[in-house]
Amino acid sequence: MTDADARPPLRDVIRRHGLGAERRLGQHFLLDRNLTNKIAGAATGLDAASVIEIGPGPGGLTRALLDAGAREVVAVELDSRCVPALEELAGESGGRLRVIEGDALTMDLAELAPPPWRIVANLPYNVATPLLLKWLYAADQVEEMVLTFQKEVAARLTAKPRSKAYGRLSVIAQRQMEVTHLFDIGPKAFVPPPKVSSTVLRLRPRPQPLTPDALAWLARTTRAAFGQRRKMLRASLQSLGVETEALIREAGVPPTARAEELTVEAFCTLARTLAERNG
Repeated sequence: MTDADARPPLRDVIRRHGLGAERRLGQHFLLDRNLTNKIAGAATGLDAASVIEIGPGPGGLTRALLDAGAREVVAVELDSRCVPALEELAGESGGRLRVIEGDALTMDLAELAPPPWRIVANLPYNVATPLLLKWLYAADQVEEMVLTFQKEVAARLTAKPRSKAYGRLSVIAQRQMEVTHLFDIGPKAFVPPPKVSSTVLRLRPRPQPLTPDALAWLARTTRAAFGQRRKMLRASLQSLGVETEALIREAGVPPTARAEELTVEAFCTLARTLAERNG
């Protein structure tokens, strides 16, 4: 009998600890063992690094990560009700599971484990985007992320130019990460079922980021451009406080283009040009 077979069913753990999902915390528990194993199996190098998991809840994916041979899982859980259930799992893990109660939005990854980091998580819907943006600023020290997002957010992360979903999040994420769609998960797989489907993505750093040391300028540029996405860039970029026509000309971008038409590479060129003009 394996460790996985010896453990009590997750539904029993949830019932015993009174772990009804909290809407205010964006909780939707994934209990399907086949799906949690599939997510853990999509992550590579688990046996060679600490794996950070955010929002483990009762520990469905945590179990799968341990069973997949993770050297160490660092599970960060905001909901204090879930901590005793996770601590029970930690007691059975042979020291491979460390449980931290707290808010991942206020924590630096360096507080959790030494880099390079691997992050595998079913992210709570209400904090998924801000968490990812926070991690992108440290993406040069991230080896891999396998993350479950609301399908709409995942579509924005993988979107290409001239598509409805293409926007700031697409550009900022793809600036440094190669974003790959892995598979979708329907609402019925979760307890309680959300109103939308979910998508599992893999994010890996590009060998070379498109704009080294210019992420803050890229954030400013995309905010201006997509803030008025229906306008031509020569109008939408005026909020940057520079001579827009000269900036666009120097970056080699068509002045009549709109934000949704520019590639990630073109946005990175704009951001780099803006950074150089500002010293």
